[in-house]
Amino acid sequence: MARVSTYLNFASNTEQAFLFYKSVFGGEFQGDISRFGDIPPQEGAPALPEADKNLVMHIALPILGGAHVLMGTDAPESMGFKVNMGNNVYINLEPDTRTETQRLFKALSDGGKVEMELQDMFWGALYGSCTDKFGVQWMFNCEEKA
Repeated sequence: MARVSTYLNFASNTEQAFLFYKSVFGGEFQGDISRFGDIPPQEGAPALPEADKNLVMHIALPILGGAHVLMGTDAPESMGFKVNMGNNVYINLEPDTRTETQRLFKALSDGGKVEMELQDMFWGALYGSCTDKFGVQWMFNCEEKA
């Protein structure tokens, strides 16, 4: 497995939280901060409210010498999210292969709930999310191309 990380959801203060984590752990963000306004228009999807365009879609901060990566996002209510304690943390798996991603997704979602089926996303990865039968939330992001 290429990497396991922790993914944190915030109502609208991800950037402030990650600036704090950066001050605690040091280091630099991995890549640029992606904003919801960067998402290309999706056919049939409602327009994003202007107030949500600057919210953080994705941010990553390697910690502990890169041994672990904290990732995060704002979860806007305009997109159907409601952040509560318990739904604000995911274990993010980044398997090396699409086959392993599909195997893990099927096994972990069995008896649980699929939030988003595995699908190719605009950032170039195979992505999906589920909650297992014990209530643990999982995200999958595989960079291997089909």
